[in-house]
Amino acid sequence: MPVSFLFVSSLLVSATVFSASANADVKANIGFEQRNFISDALLAEQTDSSSSLTGLIEAYRDFDNNAQRLVFSASGRVDENDSERNHIDLAELYWWRQFEQFELYTGVRKVTWGVTESVHLVDVINQTNALENIDGEDKLGQPMIELIAVRDWGTVEAYVLPYFRERQTPGLSSRLRPPLPVLEMALYESERKQNHVDFAMRWSHYLGAFDVGLSHFVGTDREPRFIPVVEEQGGAALQPFYAQIRQTGLAVQATVEAWLWKLEVVSKSDNFIGRHTSAAGGLEYTFYSIAGTNGDLGVIAEYQFDDRRAQYAPISQNDAVFGGRWAFNDLDNTQILALFSQDVEYGNRFFSLEASRRLTDSWTLEAELRAFANADVRSPDYSFRNEDYIQLALRRYF
Repeated sequence: MPVSFLFVSSLLVSATVFSASANADVKANIGFEQRNFISDALLAEQTDSSSSLTGLIEAYRDFDNNAQRLVFSASGRVDENDSERNHIDLAELYWWRQFEQFELYTGVRKVTWGVTESVHLVDVINQTNALENIDGEDKLGQPMIELIAVRDWGTVEAYVLPYFRERQTPGLSSRLRPPLPVLEMALYESERKQNHVDFAMRWSHYLGAFDVGLSHFVGTDREPRFIPVVEEQGGAALQPFYAQIRQTGLAVQATVEAWLWKLEVVSKSDNFIGRHTSAAGGLEYTFYSIAGTNGDLGVIAEYQFDDRRAQYAPISQNDAVFGGRWAFNDLDNTQILALFSQDVEYGNRFFSLEASRRLTDSWTLEAELRAFANADVRSPDYSFRNEDYIQLALRRYF
C-alpha cells in the first residue's frame, strides 16, 4: 500500500478521533525536501540528488478531568530515488493515566534522556531512524509499559519493552550508507530475536544546580554490528547482528548563570567484546542580547570518547566538538546551529550547519549542510568522504 495513502488515511482518522473535544488538538505538516551532493558518488548506482515528500501528524486528547490522555503521532517519507527510504512510522500511540501514587504509560512512545549536544549516549530505549538523517536525532517509536513515581528523593521510571525494532538503512541508490549492501535478515544473540523482552530503570533528581539521571538497561542493543558476509550470488554484503547488552548510564547537567555544563557516561558490556566505556561532556555559554539585539549566542565545546577500537570503533571515539547556537528570538523563530568536529586520533573533520526560519504563519524554510574533510582510511566514517551535501526543506503547517 502506498506510503502517501497511509499517511493521508492517518491524518483523516486522527482528525476525526482527536478533534471532537475541547481537550484535544491535532497538528500536522507536509514538506518538500531537496538534497544535493557536492561531489560525485563513489558507487555507480548512487545518485547525486534526491527529492522527498515528508509528513508529520501529532494529536492528543485528554479526558477523565485530565487524569487520562491518548496520544498519537506518525511520520512518513516518499523518496524520489530510493524505495527503501519510503516509510511511515508510528512514532507514538499510547494511553497515559495519572494514579494517586504513580503514572502509567502503555503503548508506543519515544523517551529522551540525553543532555549533550553532539551525541546522546544514554538514550537506549528507542531505535535510531537512520532513513531520516545521519545525526541520530530521529528515533522510531518503541512499544512499552512505563511506570513513573515522583517522590521527594527523586523520580523513578521503570520500563518493560516487549518488542524490538531493527535499524533500517537506505537502499543501494542512496548516499550516506555503508559501502556494502545491508541484508534485511538480521542475526540475534537471543533466540527470541525481536520478541525478547527488555527492561530499563532510571532515577533522576535535582541536587542544587545539578540535574542528575542514573539509568540501567538490560536487553537487545539498539546499535547493530555489521558482519561482512558473502551473498548467495557471490557478492559481498553486511549482515546486522544484535547482541544482548547490559548498559549503565549517567547524565548530568548543571546550570550556573549563563553556563550550562553537560556530561553523559555509559558503561556497556556484552558476551562478545566485554565491557567498554563511552563518554561525552562539555559546556555551553550563552551571550544574551548580542549587540543590543534580541539575539542570543550559545558557544558550545564538547569532547567525545569511546574505548572501543578496530572493527567496533564508533565515529565519535576521540573527537573534539566546537560550535554555536544563534537564537534570533524574532517573530519568525529564526535559529542557526553550527558544529565542527575534529577527530583527534585520525584527523577527520566534520562540519554541520542547521538553520530554520518561519516564512509565514503556515510555512517554514529549513536548511542543512553537512561536510566531511581529511578522511583517514582507518576511520569508521571513511566511506562518507565524498558525501558533502546541502538540503533545503519547505514545510506547510496545519
